[in-house]
Parts: sequence; structure tokens; C-alpha cells
Amino acid sequence: MNIIIKHIEIIERIDQLIRLQATGTPEDFASRLGISKTKLYRVIGVMKKLNAPIEYNIHLESFVYAESVAFTFGFYRKD
Repeated sequence: MNIIIKHIEIIERIDQLIRLQATGTPEDFASRLGISKTKLYRVIGVMKKLNAPIEYNIHLESFVYAESVAFTFGFYRKD
């Protein structure tokens, strides 16, 4: 599979779990995604560079968005 598409799929999965506030600890989150904790933080860093307001909430034990945002990637037909 194309590496770019794989990275986009990881970002989409991270986004989904953050929205559900169901990431767990960084270790659990990386394990759930099947990636290393280092790669998880690398991807989160990229997301932050794209203006994703990601924070870790210690009380929820989950990454969360500090404000409401949306993520989409792909091409859509303009009508």
C-alpha cells in the first residue's frame, strides 16, 4: 500500500479515537493503532503542524481536541 495513504489512514483513525475520547494512555493508543509510541508522537506532531489542537487530558486518560475541529482528506465532486 502506498505509504502516503497508510499515513492518512493512521491520521483518520487517530482523529476518530480522539473524537470519541477513547485513546487511552499513549502506550495503549500506540498499541491499539499497531504503531510505536515514537511514531504516534511523530504523527500527532504532524497533526499539530496542520493546526489540530491536540492535548492529553490526564483525568480522561485520553487525547482530546482543545476546541472543535474537523479533518477531511480526499477529493469531492463539486456540484
